[in-house]
Amino acid sequence: MPNLKEVRNRIVSVGSTMQITSAMKMVSAAKLKRAQDAITQMRPYANKLQEILQNVSSSLDTSENAYARKSTPKNVLLIAISSNRGLAGGFNANVIKKTWSLINNEYNGCTITVLPIGKKVTDAFKRTDYIIHGSHLPHNLNEVFDNLNYNTVAPIAERVMDAFVLKDFDKVVLVYNQFKNAAVQIVQEEQFLPVEATASAAGSSSNTDYIFEPSKEFIVSDLIPRSLKTQFYKALLDSLASEHGARMTAMHKATDNAKDMLRDLKISYNKARQTAITTEILEIVAGAEALNG
Repeated sequence: MPNLKEVRNRIVSVGSTMQITSAMKMVSAAKLKRAQDAITQMRPYANKLQEILQNVSSSLDTSENAYARKSTPKNVLLIAISSNRGLAGGFNANVIKKTWSLINNEYNGCTITVLPIGKKVTDAFKRTDYIIHGSHLPHNLNEVFDNLNYNTVAPIAERVMDAFVLKDFDKVVLVYNQFKNAAVQIVQEEQFLPVEATASAAGSSSNTDYIFEPSKEFIVSDLIPRSLKTQFYKALLDSLASEHGARMTAMHKATDNAKDMLRDLKISYNKARQTAITTEILEIVAGAEALNG
């Protein structure tokens, strides 16, 4: 049976931890509302723009579209998106596991480069041979979540697209958590480049005659890059909303566990206190009987 001081110290410690986890849960809930509104408003626009992009790409020749390529990928860029902080359950671990799975299975035999966005995935790959080298791609992207908006994300996507056009990479894949709700985040492996038409778009392209206004060259040079930047921005918004949802859920469970521990510790404290009181009474009675005897 632990002594009263040890149990009392543990009660104080668990109580303080419960206050911290409860506060973090409320902060994440407030941030989740803003992030959820942003991705909810952004997703229909991004999905429709991506659909238009696929339809237009299906009507263009590979020579007309620099972002389309029909070749077996040899150099693959994996853009892994995590968070800068932990305490979010399996949010970061799932992205890291998925990235390693792609390296070891689907793209085994290819030359892999990992472009990490977020401190956790950067720490996971910074000592490996897969981390980015050179100056073609952006480095130190952990601060992108401090001020996440289209204007800060667009230059990053542009440099990735330029590297693809220069044929540094044959394929670019986004690995991130897609936001479904506060309790569920789905790890996505999404092809960013090359742009490929869906089966439905490819099947309907032969029966569709597009009229380009102002010109086909303008569509290729403006609409396709803008659609790709929007797709990249949507992935980051999805990841941000998923992070806050995962952290809120993790802190909610931690708070509940702390309450259970606190209840058990209080029961242990009361038992130890009652034992101490009983022992003192027995000692007093035994001493009184000894004096009377």
